[in-house]
Amino acid sequence: MNKNILLLFFLLMALPVWSQVKPDTLVIDGVTVIRDNEPDTVTAPEKKGLFKKLNSSISPKNFKTEWGIIDAGVSNYVDNTNYAGSGAQAYAPGINDEWLTVNPFKSQNVNLWFVMQHVNLLKHVVSLQYGLGLEFNNYRYKQPVRYNPSPGATLNPPILSLDQTPGRTYKKNKLATGYATVPLMLNFSFTPYRLYPFELAGGVSVGYLYASRNKTITSDEGKKKARDDFDLRPWKLSYIGELSLGIVTFYGSYAPKSMYKRGLEIAPYTFGIRFRPVSIFSKIEAN
Repeated sequence: MNKNILLLFFLLMALPVWSQVKPDTLVIDGVTVIRDNEPDTVTAPEKKGLFKKLNSSISPKNFKTEWGIIDAGVSNYVDNTNYAGSGAQAYAPGINDEWLTVNPFKSQNVNLWFVMQHVNLLKHVVSLQYGLGLEFNNYRYKQPVRYNPSPGATLNPPILSLDQTPGRTYKKNKLATGYATVPLMLNFSFTPYRLYPFELAGGVSVGYLYASRNKTITSDEGKKKARDDFDLRPWKLSYIGELSLGIVTFYGSYAPKSMYKRGLEIAPYTFGIRFRPVSIFSKIEAN
């Protein structure tokens, strides 16, 4: 009898010790919280961020391909036209330096690069970058100018005019151009083994004008589109550049030669932000 009582006593004494051997585990809003044996101590697993750490490293490849790159920026131009000259007056009788003033906040540039490839040339520091894509430029005019499709039988006819119709107001007036473009650049990477790069690229691009139109929206006519080449140059040669800072890439282009074949000396340029899906997804932390 005494032995049984003594055994029961030791079992009751050991019960609190056994209950503290295994820590408590709770799940709160999908997060596992572990309570240690020590009083008032709570340990939670470290939560991962959306993107990988800034000091993450990579093993660069000799050949890299990116798909579906999108540019979003602004279109504008440098106007060196002599508006008093015979060429400008033949293209647009009565034109002055205010006719083709654009709204810089509404003149947009959007580019779609189907493919962009990088070929290593020197220790992943210097690489050749080339691709294929489409460039879209919208020039929103402040003045009610209109482009008129060129009649084929007339040599150097007037193309541009100022609409002075009484009572007519313009809600939108723009020239839209589309180019099929091939860029070629040398890329210099100052951090070739880092996931978040510091890169600078520069080169040239050649674009072919495949579409151009003048779109207007007025109070009495509504929406109208005039499609023609409007004596724009069919080819565009541009200096181009790209700057990559971690997850953000900036781009720019400048065509030193006028976009018009005659009359006007207007050199277009663009700049904006480049969205590179392959590069962005490679920096996202896996769950």
